[in-house]
Amino acid sequence: MTLSPAFPVRALRLGVNIDHVATVRNARGGTHPDPVAAAMAAVAAGADGITAHLREDRRHIRDADLARLRAEIAAPLNMEMAATDEMVAIALDLRPHACCIVPERRAEVTTEGGLDVAGQAAALAPRVRALREAGIRVSLFVDPDPAQIAASAEIGAAVVELHTGAYAEGRVGEYERLRRAAAQADAAGLEVHAGHGLTYGNVGPIAALPQVVELNIGHFLIGQAIFDGLAATIGRMRACMDAARNGAD
Repeated sequence: MTLSPAFPVRALRLGVNIDHVATVRNARGGTHPDPVAAAMAAVAAGADGITAHLREDRRHIRDADLARLRAEIAAPLNMEMAATDEMVAIALDLRPHACCIVPERRAEVTTEGGLDVAGQAAALAPRVRALREAGIRVSLFVDPDPAQIAASAEIGAAVVELHTGAYAEGRVGEYERLRRAAAQADAAGLEVHAGHGLTYGNVGPIAALPQVVELNIGHFLIGQAIFDGLAATIGRMRACMDAARNGAD
């Protein structure tokens, strides 16, 4: 989930995932709430970029949403996608700033873990190459596992996004795994992002990791915005991130 260096540089970028605005819209049908309007509001509130996951079953974001996001938002667009021929073709036509390849199962409620890059390198490599040759920055969503990070570098990804789900669930030892993984990825020349399950309460230690340059957060921000509004929610998350990063310096 990669944002453009041409945009204002911060110590730590925030990408906002607007999938669940579309989930609410689709629950009733029609056009409200509009995920593109939410993306514009997020950027106005301080988001550095927008992420949208086009799932194979189109359960939230739809093809038309992505086309409008690409045309209408004044911020980098990151397309989350499965590593399928259909999704690669859509990405090559859309030309978002970045694509983050994630594992995907039709039955899952949300992404359940990292991509098995080491086990699927032969299938992933040509897809990564096709996206890269089209000028799209490729990120791989991986668990903080040394083999997955090494394989990501080997097949030509520019970025790894470390899956923070187990850390967010409080699993013992997970922060240390993330710390080591961030250092390994950075040493391998990969840009390091992180995301999944991050909240006001747990974002600090991840934001303080010096190798991490971008956090991607969606479900918590959209859910909290029901109570506090999207601008206030993004502003508070931005403040939490900045405080943690400044404290680490």
